[in-house]
Amino acid sequence: QVQLVESGGGLVQAGGSLRLSCVASGSIFSINAMGWYRQAPGKQRELVARITSGSSTNYADSVKGRFTISRDNAKKTVYLQMNSLKSEDTAVYYCNADIEIAYGSRVFRAYWGQGTQVTVSS
Repeated sequence: QVQLVESGGGLVQAGGSLRLSCVASGSIFSINAMGWYRQAPGKQRELVARITSGSSTNYADSVKGRFTISRDNAKKTVYLQMNSLKSEDTAVYYCNADIEIAYGSRVFRAYWGQGTQVTVSS
């Protein structure tokens, strides 16, 4: 059983910062890409940032220069440092990871966390 557990969400004023963390646990043989997505009320879930196993990153245009994604492979953890937060960043943030389902299979399955609320007040 694989679990992704996010933490670090909360209420912050515009211009402030938050750091999200997501820890993967369970039967994990290897992790490929990890990422953060978000979903605001009435909107579709969208990619925020993604990082490969080799630490290559990509970001949504709306967060470039403000958010930084990083990972600690030994801890099976991905982070999202969010600076200069805006009211439009308010959403539920979800962690995602592509996890190898059996040793040496090279078959990866996408797993999701339960989400953590980020609310930015203006």
